[in-house]
Amino acid sequence: MTRVNLITGFLGSGKTTTLRHLLANKPDGEKWAVLVNEFGEVGIDGALLAETGAVLKEIPGGCMCCVNGLPMQVGLNMLLKQSKPDRLLIEPTGLGHPKQILDMLSASVYEPWIDLRATLCLLDPRQLLDERVVDNENFRDQLAAADIIIANKQDRWDDASRQALLNFQQQSASGRTLVTTQHGEIDAALLDTPRRNLRELPHPAHHHHSTAPSRLSALKPDDNMPWRRALNEGQGYYACGWVFNGDTVFDTIGLLEWARLAPVSRVKGVMRIAEGMVSINRQGADFHIETRSTEPPDSRIELIDDARADWNILQTSLLKLRLHYQG
Repeated sequence: MTRVNLITGFLGSGKTTTLRHLLANKPDGEKWAVLVNEFGEVGIDGALLAETGAVLKEIPGGCMCCVNGLPMQVGLNMLLKQSKPDRLLIEPTGLGHPKQILDMLSASVYEPWIDLRATLCLLDPRQLLDERVVDNENFRDQLAAADIIIANKQDRWDDASRQALLNFQQQSASGRTLVTTQHGEIDAALLDTPRRNLRELPHPAHHHHSTAPSRLSALKPDDNMPWRRALNEGQGYYACGWVFNGDTVFDTIGLLEWARLAPVSRVKGVMRIAEGMVSINRQGADFHIETRSTEPPDSRIELIDDARADWNILQTSLLKLRLHYQG
C-alpha cells in the first residue's frame, strides 16, 4: 500500500522547493514518486524535480483539479500499478482547488491501493496581506483542507506579515499544526501525520481552461521548429510558456534581466546559458536563481499573471537573447 500526501499551496508559496527538500531527505531504501500538475503547459516542475531520483509523472495545463479528473486518474493509476512506490507526493497547481483530488483519493476504489496521510499546505504569510490572493476561493480552501500548514519563506517576513500569520493562526488554524520554516525545509516525518481534517469543502466554481490540445510531447521542439509556445488561461490568471531545443543557449545577464523585469507576477524556468543551466524562480519582487549540475534536454520558461500580458513583445525580446541555436 502506498502512503500518499497532497502538497498544496498558492502560486509562489514554495511547493516545488519543499518537494525537492523532502525527496533529498527520504529514507534510504524507499521508492518515492511524484505526481505534479501546473497551471501552465510547459512543465517546469518536472524539469526541476527530474534530478531527485523519484518516479515522476507530469499532468500539464491545470487539469488535475478539474471536475472530470481523467488526467489525474490516469496518472495516479499508472504510478500506483506500474511503479508501486512506497510514498506518493501529489503537487497540484497553485491555482487548483483540493476538493476533487481529496474526494478521489478518499474513494473506496483506492482503499486497497493507498493510505492517505496528512495534507500539507504551503503558505507565504505575505499572501495574507494581498486582497487578490485572500479573495481567491482556491487559496482559502487549500488552507481549509490542510492538516498541516507550512508557513514558508520566514527569511522574507516583515512585521506586517508576522502579524497577519498570527491573526490567521488564531482565527482559522486553531487545532491544526502550523510549522514555520524557510526554503521549504521541513521534517519528512510530518508526512506520516494521520489525516484528521475531514471538513467538507464547498464545490469550487467551474473555471475555464484552454481547450486546445496540450500534451508535453506535443511541445517538444524539432528540426523544423527549435522552439514552441503554449498558452493557458483560467480562474482569472493567464500563462505563457516557451520550450527551446537543447542547442539553444541564452545570454546570462540578458536572460536574468528579462525574467526580473517581465511585467508579470510569476516567472519560473530552467534555461541553458553559456555557463551551464540555471533555474529561475520569481514571485513578485522575490527573485531566486540557482545553477544546476544536471542538464535537462531542453530549456523552458513560463510566465503567469492575473492580467493578460503582451506575450508577443516578451517573446521577441526573449528570442533576441539567444546566443546560438540550431533549427
